[in-house]
Amino acid sequence: MKKKQKIRTLDTRDIDRVISMAWEDRTPFEAIKNQFNLDESSVIKLMRLELKSSSFKRWRKRVNGRKTKHLSLLKSKIVRFKSKSQRDISNNKISKSK
Repeated sequence: MKKKQKIRTLDTRDIDRVISMAWEDRTPFEAIKNQFNLDESSVIKLMRLELKSSSFKRWRKRVNGRKTKHLSLLKSKIVRFKSKSQRDISNNKISKSK
């Protein structure tokens, strides 16, 4: 499947999630690849299509060379606190426990 086709198959909710994950400092591109099957170049293309030009340039400047956006550049594994009251998250999609 071509990269443009991968982007086109995403619905609005998934596109919003990819954009928010791309903006997050501690979310590596590998996590986006695992969840949405979009590599770094596809994420860049998606961001270019969906963001205003000035926002895209700001994002690229921010992300370019950032160690936390690439797992291979991280020296240690990131350990995060998870509250017991936080809802269970399965494959980054919130599961409703009602």
